[in-house]
Amino acid sequence: MLCQPSPARAARLPLLPLFAVVAAAIAIASLAGCSAFFDGPNAPVARRAAALLPADALILGEQHDAAEHHAIERETVEALAGQGKLAALLLEMAEEGNSTARLDTAATDAQVQAALGWNDKAWPWQSYGPVVMAAVRAGVPVIGANLPRARMKNAMTDVSLDVQLNGEAYTAQQDAVREGHCKLLPEPQIVPMTRIQVGRDRAMAQAIVKARQPGKTVLLISGAGHATKVLGVPQHLPTDVSVKAVRLQAGESSDDDEDNKGAYDAVWRTPPLPPKDYCASMRTK
Repeated sequence: MLCQPSPARAARLPLLPLFAVVAAAIAIASLAGCSAFFDGPNAPVARRAAALLPADALILGEQHDAAEHHAIERETVEALAGQGKLAALLLEMAEEGNSTARLDTAATDAQVQAALGWNDKAWPWQSYGPVVMAAVRAGVPVIGANLPRARMKNAMTDVSLDVQLNGEAYTAQQDAVREGHCKLLPEPQIVPMTRIQVGRDRAMAQAIVKARQPGKTVLLISGAGHATKVLGVPQHLPTDVSVKAVRLQAGESSDDDEDNKGAYDAVWRTPPLPPKDYCASMRTK
């Protein structure tokens, strides 16, 4: 819906051709400080994505169980691929070394899942299949970007990962690991689990570097924690790689603005999800 001028101001508008009325309405909305017409939550995904480009990489940080986020991701793929600007679709949900690059655009879902080594139990295909298949149908390679599980044990003892972030950021990453495990993780496991998190971010950054193409954008889909510019994947990218990070936020909370400040280039809000205790299953283990 267009931002509307006040009734009093509208009454003073002269009769104009339709195109002029629209232009006047936009100008008045702009003067009134209304930006929803251009980049608000109801603006088309293609327009919101275009506002962040050009960039070598665009990261969409999702909430994994938010269906609206998967729809936004699919629309972003379709928008970029439709303009010939999508270099590759990278996924946290698939491991490094897996790719659809050798598949035909008519490949079946089963063939795509096999090529990506898909773990349907961890990442339901009904949620991620549409965005993956949109890229495949467009002839865009889908690439696994996450640290392989087989290398996570080595990451836990890799002390070089302790210095990939500066001291303050590394401490914040440790706090994020505590919170992400509902403060139930024994303290001796914090450092090894933080190394895994850093190792995963570094692996995804390396995948971006390998996939980038001049004049195009690599799209990475990950959890919001990996997308943050102060702790996540962007921290591990070379300085000559331009990156924009978006947080897909279901609902909002009182500390959202503080949490998002400096961490993302944009926050795209979606309707809130029903309340859920994500720590319940961990408490019963």
